[in-house]
Amino acid sequence: MSNPSIDIPNLLYRYANFIDAGDFASAAKLFDKGCVEAEGYEIKGRENISQLWKDWIFLYDDVPQTRHLITNPIISISDDLTNASCQSQWTVLQATESLPLQPIATGRYDDNFAYADGAWYFTRRKYDGIDLMGDMSQHTRKALKETEE
Repeated sequence: MSNPSIDIPNLLYRYANFIDAGDFASAAKLFDKGCVEAEGYEIKGRENISQLWKDWIFLYDDVPQTRHLITNPIISISDDLTNASCQSQWTVLQATESLPLQPIATGRYDDNFAYADGAWYFTRRKYDGIDLMGDMSQHTRKALKETEE
């Protein structure tokens, strides 16, 4: 039996775990029936989404040396229990050989989900902005717009 108040946050946390593990293919698989939207771009398809992160995120021995903390999920579920939206916040911590452990950025996600065949899944994730930014020089290679051109 589905419980959206558990299933939806678990999707948020799986995403974070896959990204922190450098497993971009598994993270992208979460969006097989949806898309990722950032800076006005909509990216669809497992390969395209995975490639976005490969082009965007530095890896150190195949992992980004980050910890994504997903907090404050505010979930709204449709009356027919087939669609939901969620606003959440994220904080990224990072430590590398040349960067001591520290928060490097915080921001927001705006997500949409649907329920079918006994499971909830992402239909859209909008990177809804960075609220506070620290030293991102060890985390991202370039702005998203540059990865799409």
